[in-house]
Amino acid sequence: MTRDVVAQGTFDILHPGHVHYLREAKAMGDRLHVIVARSENVTHKAPPVVPDRQRVEMVEALDPVDYARLGHPEDIFVPIEQIEPDVIALGYDQHHEVEGIETALDERGLDCEVRRAGPRKASEEEILSTGSIIEKILDERR
Repeated sequence: MTRDVVAQGTFDILHPGHVHYLREAKAMGDRLHVIVARSENVTHKAPPVVPDRQRVEMVEALDPVDYARLGHPEDIFVPIEQIEPDVIALGYDQHHEVEGIETALDERGLDCEVRRAGPRKASEEEILSTGSIIEKILDERR
């Protein structure tokens, strides 16, 4: 039996933290589906600078990813209902709470495990945050 895993995120400027998250998510099953958040749905932080379709294309090109798609414009659970995954893998620093996702899945009749990926330990020169990458670019290009 094939185990489908869903990962989701903004994936604005790809960095090693994203790759780590997607590798861990892939290890939780056989096929990795990635839902890329639409720009208009990103409300918990600054909106992405990279266009939606470009972010999907970049994520889809990564080795651990089997399928990538843009999220639903109104309901984050619509793609999950379509995919019917065995596991939803949350990033270690994503703002979603495991219990909240589990409750929403139960309300929709979806039987799915929710797990959180672990953090990547950054070396001194690594930047594992899109916001930090943007800040560094702005500082060094002024």
